[in-house]
Amino acid sequence: MKSLLAVGLVLVGISTSLVDGAALRAERLALPVTEVERSAEPDVVDLEQRQTCVHGPTNRGCWTGGFSINTDQYTSWPNTGRTVQYDLSIRNTTCNPDGHGARVCMLINGKYPGPLITANWGDTIRVTVRNFLQHNGTSIHWHGFRQLNSVSQDGANGVTECALAPGDSKTYQFRATEYGTSWYHSHFSNQYGDGVVGLIQINGPATANYDIDLGPYAITDWYYITSFQAAARAFNGGLGGAPPTGDNILINGTNKNANGGGNYNRVTLTPGKKHRLRIVNTAVDATFRVSLDGHPFQVIAHDFVPLVPYTTNYLQVGIGQRYDVIITADKGSGNFWFRADADGNCQSVNNGTGRSIFTYQGTVVADPTTAAAPNPPTGCLNNPVATPKTVKNVPSTQFATQAQNLPVSFGPVNSNGQNLVLWTINGTSMIIDPGKPTLKYVAENNNSFPASYNVVSVSPTATVSWTFWVIQQAAGAPPIAHPIHLHGHDMYILGTGTGTFSANANLAQLQFNNPPRRDVAFLPGGGWLVIAYPTDNPGAWLMHCHIAFHVSMGLSVQFLERKSQIPLPPINSEWYNTCRNWNNYQANRPVYPQDDSGLKKRWPPAVEDYASRLL
Repeated sequence: MKSLLAVGLVLVGISTSLVDGAALRAERLALPVTEVERSAEPDVVDLEQRQTCVHGPTNRGCWTGGFSINTDQYTSWPNTGRTVQYDLSIRNTTCNPDGHGARVCMLINGKYPGPLITANWGDTIRVTVRNFLQHNGTSIHWHGFRQLNSVSQDGANGVTECALAPGDSKTYQFRATEYGTSWYHSHFSNQYGDGVVGLIQINGPATANYDIDLGPYAITDWYYITSFQAAARAFNGGLGGAPPTGDNILINGTNKNANGGGNYNRVTLTPGKKHRLRIVNTAVDATFRVSLDGHPFQVIAHDFVPLVPYTTNYLQVGIGQRYDVIITADKGSGNFWFRADADGNCQSVNNGTGRSIFTYQGTVVADPTTAAAPNPPTGCLNNPVATPKTVKNVPSTQFATQAQNLPVSFGPVNSNGQNLVLWTINGTSMIIDPGKPTLKYVAENNNSFPASYNVVSVSPTATVSWTFWVIQQAAGAPPIAHPIHLHGHDMYILGTGTGTFSANANLAQLQFNNPPRRDVAFLPGGGWLVIAYPTDNPGAWLMHCHIAFHVSMGLSVQFLERKSQIPLPPINSEWYNTCRNWNNYQANRPVYPQDDSGLKKRWPPAVEDYASRLL
């Protein structure tokens, strides 16, 4: 997948030391054991938060054990002593979410979306994943979780683990050191677009009060062909040169189709009450413009970051992004459209319209006659009014002097008689081996990472440091807004703009004092995005565009952070068994050649026989 391409992006990397006197503080909490086991690990406590409080509708900022919304969750979190357990089985099947007709799907426990994972802040989460797919490996990524000192649980095959072979199972275990709303999805192939996806709710404090928690609310694009077929058409210039347009937009797993079949999702509002809704974009290709007729959103968090509350009629939600909002049911009665439309400002298109119905308790459910709010957003922007509740500043003194270039490019290439469209870094599309992850190289003390793994070492010697990246979309590149996702960290969004970034011209535009933070941020079409993060989490961390077609085409890089301090799985542990089982499967399976990055792979490559081979 190597090529010489004419247009591109540029990443500029900068590192600087951080003097951080914050230390983890321990104190034992006397909490009851309500689930599986009691941990012997000391609790991590914010010693400045010692008040006794009761979390409830009139005091959502309060939590328990001395923790509250004022606790810095980057340095302090509870140890509840609870381990919550889930068992997820992935199988080949069919589904028909909007009534258009059944198509091939891959579902978790027979559901779409898959089972909701619920835990409390500080819980340990243990999930056993069983792969019953006949012709696909899999790996499950727990999107947005920091995975502090648990990089081997991140779920990115070829980076942090081997793929899980058909018939095999493995157990992930990690700590919920953050709280809010997220999702989990396959990081093998385009599987999550065919159903290998679910939602996550981590209960914790909030920056505004509410009465009722409505839970997570998934929004996604939906294709009547499989996502593997859609990716093949996007990947091959000879099949149109661009991703196919999605056929519908599903809200909480359902919608009506263009012919009127199917069903709208329905949500009940209690008059006079405040409702928390947790909006999640689980799409393959689309950014959504989201609103609820007659009801502005009070935004209290995005991704896993609590925010100073602000009010808006519209949200632009990129792939992988989450918004926790409060809806006040102050209209007394009625039916109201909830709208999720492909956002053309972010170059997203879809043949369907995303709709669900919010109905006041006591009102007969009917199709609404309500109208959308005026003045929808223009442009595709990272929200500048999103102010994190916990103030975190970024050092700026060495920003301009330590820049390093890491070119990223895009363009067509001819390979084996096929027109392919690839994204590259340093002239190479990212290609990994699902049977030889980066962590295995680290475990073997092997520094000969293949060039196609796109490994970038950050802060190899500093005790604690920051790394900075200027992501620059070059002139001539398609003006596509890329939702850039970083594993293992929240990104500090220092700035974004149009045209070409210049340290001399644009430095004054950057925000170093409490900039917005999140794990997915827009790189605007034809523009630039500047991010930073502290290199305080040893591991191999993927950064990629979350448009599934783009990561399939190689738009990924991985940061090798504090290599000598990376916690590695014990020899002969399940982690190693998974690798042995995958490599045995590879040696004996039918020949389905790897035909893309390995992070979003299609098995088998022939579009025409996909369904017959899958079932």
